[in-house]
Amino acid sequence: MTEQPKKRHKSSFSAPCLYTLLIELHPDEIRPAIWRRLVVDGRVSLAKLHHFIQAAFGWTDAHLHAFTINEIRYMEPHSEEMMDDIETRDERKGYLNRLLVDGDTFVYLYDFGDGWSHNITVEEIEMVEDDPHGDAYVAGGERACPPEDVGGCTGYHGFLETILGNPHSEEARRLLTWAGGEFNPDLFDRLAANAAIQRMLWNGCGGK
Repeated sequence: MTEQPKKRHKSSFSAPCLYTLLIELHPDEIRPAIWRRLVVDGRVSLAKLHHFIQAAFGWTDAHLHAFTINEIRYMEPHSEEMMDDIETRDERKGYLNRLLVDGDTFVYLYDFGDGWSHNITVEEIEMVEDDPHGDAYVAGGERACPPEDVGGCTGYHGFLETILGNPHSEEARRLLTWAGGEFNPDLFDRLAANAAIQRMLWNGCGGK
């Protein structure tokens, strides 16, 4: 039998609330950690949360993705079928405040080839008086998002070893050109991430 959430939050599903999410990229394999702290309206769908996570990290939304919560997978409808027995549902019909409570953890997987696994913890749920519908922002974070299509954790470690360990080599120059001309693994621009999220909100983007 599929495990159900341990408890329900005392608020109604329509009550305004803010979820603080700690999102860590492969915390067991990448050190120093690449992480973001995202504050988001608890009434958003997982489809919209996907776009906020993309903006927070700096991904380009070029690949498929999926959430796994309480042993249930949530994806875009008509996405590629996975060869396993995990129950799959439409991410547009899954909402934070209906699925997760304070202290819960879940997984966001981006790019099934590279397999970027983001471990997400609900750090806090704050009930608010004002209506924060659509609100989202990055409250903190450290280190740059890996380049797209770098080859997952193994490829990323090799990429860093080359550009940092032998920066003047022909291979390092080739990799940096491929990555857009430069790459600083220690750099995280929170202002740029929040600007990207604000553009989504103003344009009504981010799914339903």
